[in-house]
Amino acid sequence: MIKFTNITESATNLLSLNIAPGKIIRGKNALANSGEAIASLGSNPLIIGGNRSLNIIQPYFQPLQQIHNLKFTKANYGSECSEANQANLHQTIATQKPDLIIGTGGGKAMDTAKLVAQQCHLPIVTIPTSAATCAAWTALSNIYSEQGAFLYDVSLAKCPDLLILDYELIKTGFSRTLVAGIGDAIAKWYEASVSSGHLEQTMIIAAIQQARVLRDILFQKSTAALQQPGGESWQEVVDATVLLAGLIGGIGGAQCRTVAAHAVHNGLTHLPASHGTLHGEKVAYGILVQLRLEEMLQGSQLALTARQQLLKFYDEIGLPKTLADLGLEQITLSELRHAAEVSCHHNSDIHRLPFRVVPEQLVAAMVSTTISLELETQNMRINSD
Repeated sequence: MIKFTNITESATNLLSLNIAPGKIIRGKNALANSGEAIASLGSNPLIIGGNRSLNIIQPYFQPLQQIHNLKFTKANYGSECSEANQANLHQTIATQKPDLIIGTGGGKAMDTAKLVAQQCHLPIVTIPTSAATCAAWTALSNIYSEQGAFLYDVSLAKCPDLLILDYELIKTGFSRTLVAGIGDAIAKWYEASVSSGHLEQTMIIAAIQQARVLRDILFQKSTAALQQPGGESWQEVVDATVLLAGLIGGIGGAQCRTVAAHAVHNGLTHLPASHGTLHGEKVAYGILVQLRLEEMLQGSQLALTARQQLLKFYDEIGLPKTLADLGLEQITLSELRHAAEVSCHHNSDIHRLPFRVVPEQLVAAMVSTTISLELETQNMRINSD
């Protein structure tokens, strides 16, 4: 684990950043070459994941088990990173007595594994099977209800001890998961750049500049990556969504990790109709809403230009642009208001914006994002005739 600790003028004001996993092994067949690294952390690992990921990863572990004398057991985490599912895993751990936790699958599986590992004082290895989020990297777990509604997040004491990014495993994920990962990762620039009010701080500057690099990589390489899974551009985009996105949050801390785009995501999870869409898809829509807020409340021409640029990019790779794209065309105004109230809760990340936002304004931004898109599309048609 790499840690950066900054002691300010006040001896009691400490900033501790969990920047990166202790070790990263990445590449084709990375898991097959990770047996020694896993064995150095424990000999009796418990693998936590969903049924699909556990089935996919089983053949990869069989040779490691024989060569490195590892005794693997498996546990289904239950589809949500919820308090109830954590309690069930604690019972499994008490029975199986593992000395290492391995989290595999998507973001919720790895968030569950990371948190349970911390609670049980066990080392943690993360092995993503898609590039949908940077959860394999981060010292953070998001907690949801049994129904999939976001409740709160937990800052962890460290990043994972080992992250294994195996491109062959990532290829088993649906292409939609990489598109969602692009949406989640590109939010780093739009959120970090608007929330960072202390540009003189070296680590914040570094995080923001890395977020700019991340955005540019995704703009330049995403279309080619999606056209050739496993190719060079695809590998670079996977690295960007899983590794570089996580690094930015590690260097910059909370204010460079999530702001309004993620707050919108959190609110939308409280609408059951949104549960058919992925985390990064809701975040991608949230970026458009955040930019719309900047236009409405600050008169930002830059935000308007950025939103128009993103809309073109979203069209190219298939990210959602409207509530209807998220399956929410039938929701009522009261339901949307409820989502906005969750997004604007007093502990919400939306309050890292440099201006105040209340639920009524957020509802207006979510609705007008769709309306303004329709008007812009009509104007483009008129101008092309």
